[in-house]
Amino acid sequence: MSIFFNFEDGYYHPTTAGIVLFVVLAVAALILTSVLTDRKKDKKRALSVKTLSFSAMAIALAFVTSYIRLIKLPYGGSVTLFSMLFICLVGYWYGPKAGILTGFAYSILEFLQEPYILSPLQVCLDYFVAFAALGISGFFRERKNGLILGYLAGAFARGLCHTIGGYLFWMAYMPENFPQTIADLYPIVYNYSYIAAEAVITVAVLSLPAVKKALAKIKTLAVSET
Repeated sequence: MSIFFNFEDGYYHPTTAGIVLFVVLAVAALILTSVLTDRKKDKKRALSVKTLSFSAMAIALAFVTSYIRLIKLPYGGSVTLFSMLFICLVGYWYGPKAGILTGFAYSILEFLQEPYILSPLQVCLDYFVAFAALGISGFFRERKNGLILGYLAGAFARGLCHTIGGYLFWMAYMPENFPQTIADLYPIVYNYSYIAAEAVITVAVLSLPAVKKALAKIKTLAVSET
């Protein structure tokens, strides 16, 4: 652990070697995404480049907008400018495999952005599994209003991961005078407060006719074979 992490101020922080390792994992996840979404051998190279390009673009937009925080909560979590949507879009374009792997690649950047490490399981729940879960939007890609349904499913799944982590790990860090009457519901209320707020804003924007039309054109471009 000392090669990849240093312990300081009650948390583990990634070393330079740790950062390099996670960047390599992110790139590997993106490459695997492009490979798994190829279906036709004669179009394999073109689709790989396009899938990789669109997935990388989505990750970049998600990461940039994650810094645009409309509301920031004191113990982690914030309402951002549609950062979850960009990862969900990959699932909507290419299916759940691509969405989950892209979410995993994005989770590595989120981890490097603000690493809070209490245990390996906590890191998996709060970062790798939580953001990868946004990719389940791909299961709804063929349904009517599939983007909205997939986005809501991904947002709910991400919140569930954070909530489980809250019960298993973060509640132990609450002050001794923390009211026990609200302790049982606190992880649910805390985590879904910011996720639900961002989801409401995002769904409202996605429901606008002009936005629907624009995203439909982008999807056509993303999945076309030429």
